[in-house]
Amino acid sequence: MKPPRGVVVVGAGLGGVRTVARLRGAGYRGEITLAGAEPHAPYDRPPLSKQILTGHWPPERARFRELAGLDVRARLGVPAVGWREGVVELADGTELAAEAVVVATGAQAKTLPGQPDGVHALRTMDDALALRAALAGAGSLLVVGAGFIGAEVASAARARGMEVTVLEALEVPCARALGAEAGALCGRLLTEAGVDLRLGARLSGFADAATVELADGTRLMADVVLVGVGAAPAVDWLAETGVDAGAGLRCDERGRVLGMPATWAVGDVAAWADPLRGKHFRYEHWTSVTDQAAMVAADIARVKPPAPAVPYVWSDQFGLKIQVLGRPELADEVVPLHGDGFTGGPVRGTVAGYFSGERLVGVAGFGAPKPLARYRALVAANALRSEIPLA
Repeated sequence: MKPPRGVVVVGAGLGGVRTVARLRGAGYRGEITLAGAEPHAPYDRPPLSKQILTGHWPPERARFRELAGLDVRARLGVPAVGWREGVVELADGTELAAEAVVVATGAQAKTLPGQPDGVHALRTMDDALALRAALAGAGSLLVVGAGFIGAEVASAARARGMEVTVLEALEVPCARALGAEAGALCGRLLTEAGVDLRLGARLSGFADAATVELADGTRLMADVVLVGVGAAPAVDWLAETGVDAGAGLRCDERGRVLGMPATWAVGDVAAWADPLRGKHFRYEHWTSVTDQAAMVAADIARVKPPAPAVPYVWSDQFGLKIQVLGRPELADEVVPLHGDGFTGGPVRGTVAGYFSGERLVGVAGFGAPKPLARYRALVAANALRSEIPLA
């Protein structure tokens, strides 16, 4: 079977850009159109809550460079509003026809019931620039959600000398990503940096854009309020397809969308078949998106896909880098490998191993890049516990 004559990639973030680059790298010579909702040149998102927010980078430094010379027709600033087999409809009425469509529209920041317009989110370049401007003239920040994004913004605010309060509904920060044991270390980073961290905090609503009300009747005010409670797949534009995409577009192991012929999906919008879980799962890691883009491009171009990389995610907080390899969510036990963070010692230098039974499925390091690096091959091999040097 020959590759399709034309491909439309919807979404100009990491997944879309890497799909285009991988298609050309695989030798695909057909027409490629890249459609993106934002007017900006395609950019990488991790710097938004790091270098862009702190002002260490100008916005243009986060731009992708891969598209140069790849013969791609770009339609930016015009969101997709509809799909039917072989056609993507844009908001300006343009219809983009192709024999293959790749959905890479990512995710959008979740909001809370009754959330006022003046409350900040952090998902796009415009979000980052608006939040940076707000922090520049503020003395206090209130963050709802103690995940990586919330912690990174809290870190940037504390570096400015601001008073920071972080509310988390769970009893441990980052519990979903890191588990309770390592999540507690994230909590220590916050409190040791002078953040007022309130765990088990339940919001009842907003009095206004600067005031939140807790379930116990407490009112908290700040100059700037940020809600960082996760993101949902950006699939509203596919509502009329009849495909159930609320938890992400369900795809097979090659990224082909179930119920949408000649259509693939990559990144935060996609829920790929997960043989380890026995169900579909949204992989929201940077490296997972690039692996999916490579798989989809190979499938479209009819070439052999490259081997996937070990999943990797990172977060810069309070002067150290948290790095995670593998899939900690599969673990049933967390074991300290290096450092003394789990016994009350310094968080910096601590490395945790995640085991499913006797197999290593993930590793998390806190300001410990060298010790962490030695475990990459072991995570890739799902090494036995007996093969791993423990602290």
